[in-house]
Amino acid sequence: MPHRTQGSPPRHGLARVLSKRGICSRTEAARWVIAGRVSIDGRTIRDPEHPTAVDATGLSVDGLPVAAVAPIHLMLNKPRGLVTTAADEQGRDTVYRCFDGAGLGWIAPVGRLDKASEGLLLFSNDPQWAARITEPASGSDKTYHVQVDAIPDADAMQALVVGVDDAGERLRAKSAALLRSGDKHAWLEIVLDEGRNRQIRRLLAASDLRVLRLVRVAIGPLLLGELPKGQWRLLTLAEAAALAASTV
Repeated sequence: MPHRTQGSPPRHGLARVLSKRGICSRTEAARWVIAGRVSIDGRTIRDPEHPTAVDATGLSVDGLPVAAVAPIHLMLNKPRGLVTTAADEQGRDTVYRCFDGAGLGWIAPVGRLDKASEGLLLFSNDPQWAARITEPASGSDKTYHVQVDAIPDADAMQALVVGVDDAGERLRAKSAALLRSGDKHAWLEIVLDEGRNRQIRRLLAASDLRVLRLVRVAIGPLLLGELPKGQWRLLTLAEAAALAASTV
């Protein structure tokens, strides 16, 4: 909970304030504070929860003043085979490979896509904006195009919306539709209004359907469009605002 006295600006833990400035993650900020790298008005603070005004001046890291950085909101067309993390303990390639040489500063994924999935993935240095997009109960709907290894019948399609119980979780799609089918395979459009680990793959497995490709094509009103695989672009102010407004 934020600390606040009557008539004063809200105060949060020092690590959170640094994160809200958009310079690093809250976890990284806590490490900096504990290591003695952060000071307020020349006084070293080693408690990440030290009450600090959100608009505090006199914040420094390694002796250099800290100012709020300009917010960054961007979209990436994530290729299959990359993991959504800044550093992987197993040494696998991560999504940050796509930003090599871009000089973007600290940005974090807004949500996730697993290694085998591809498509629209957001990044930002704005924790508050990211939290609105990913909030489990009210975050933006996410639309996927999914290739499966069979042609599901009407019962299988209905089961995706009715949902299943799996590992103690109730899994369901907001909507599911058949896009097109061939002799052996089909493409489905599945919309989720909640985020659970490997949700679509688990839902389809319950109907004996195996995922061949899984592509996220939209988050709220933002479409992946024609952005090439492995490429990224900054969101416009209108796009970033529309995404935040799409949460309820």
